[in-house]
Amino acid sequence: MILGLLALLGCQLVGEVLVRLLDLPVPGPVIGMVVLLVLLAWRRPAPEAPVLRAADGLLAHLQLLFIPAGVGVVAYLTVLRQEAVPIVVAMLGSWLAGLVVVGGLLQLAARRRPGRGDR
Repeated sequence: MILGLLALLGCQLVGEVLVRLLDLPVPGPVIGMVVLLVLLAWRRPAPEAPVLRAADGLLAHLQLLFIPAGVGVVAYLTVLRQEAVPIVVAMLGSWLAGLVVVGGLLQLAARRRPGRGDR
């Protein structure tokens, strides 16, 4: 499991280095996840591979990773209270935009692929 954690952290480190070198406006861990995705798609590890075991171990305790976010919300509660309207508008706007995009893509996919009764 240590080798798997080292592989995951190595991908994150590569992502951080790429972000710093290329001055990308994306967080390093996101680029690291893309690097990990490419490596996993390329290598196709076995189900008992260390990186998959480490990922399963982290997913089993995923709820613990939300504790820092909860502490951050409590720590900035006064700021959140003062900026509640813009935050709610941004959240609803992004939700609506996502809903429209996914609905549009679903409509497009439904038009391109005939249903079972359309044949």
